[in-house]
Amino acid sequence: MPPANRYTRTAIGLHWLIAAAIVGTFGLGLYMHELPFSPDKLKLYAWHKWAGVSIFLLVLARIVWRLAHRPPAPPASMPGWQRQAAEGVHLLLYVLMLAVPLTGWLMSSAKGVPTVWFGVLPLPDLLGKDKALGELLATVHKILNLGMAALVLAHAGAALKHHFVDRDEVLARMLPRLKKP
Repeated sequence: MPPANRYTRTAIGLHWLIAAAIVGTFGLGLYMHELPFSPDKLKLYAWHKWAGVSIFLLVLARIVWRLAHRPPAPPASMPGWQRQAAEGVHLLLYVLMLAVPLTGWLMSSAKGVPTVWFGVLPLPDLLGKDKALGELLATVHKILNLGMAALVLAHAGAALKHHFVDRDEVLARMLPRLKKP
């Protein structure tokens, strides 16, 4: 069991695995979007969908883990408004980590493009084919992604602020080898 002011190894591992997957998948999405239609573009879209489904499943696992393992309390010196902001950002991040892949899956279903996880496991279509709905969902997927990118940057910025300005243990409890400055 970790000290009360640290996350568990599982929570830390899931955090960084999901973070890396989100950054990579977001970058891949930006890159592939403007490519001309080709077999390579189709391959990248398949990889993007595989990553999205994987992120969705990892986030579900992280939520289950978090429900069973309380996160460490914020530092006592943290003002109440910052605690509320942190809770709000975390909640929105969890919502978006589920909503972004889900809207991608819905979009693929509406566009009539099957999702086959790792090219092996076909996932059911969640909607019937509907071109207009597919385009709407593409817009929703993009907006949610941009919102999540903004929240990820705010989250990372807050962690760095805690480490370098506040000089507290907030970042160190998610980075096992980092010491309080």
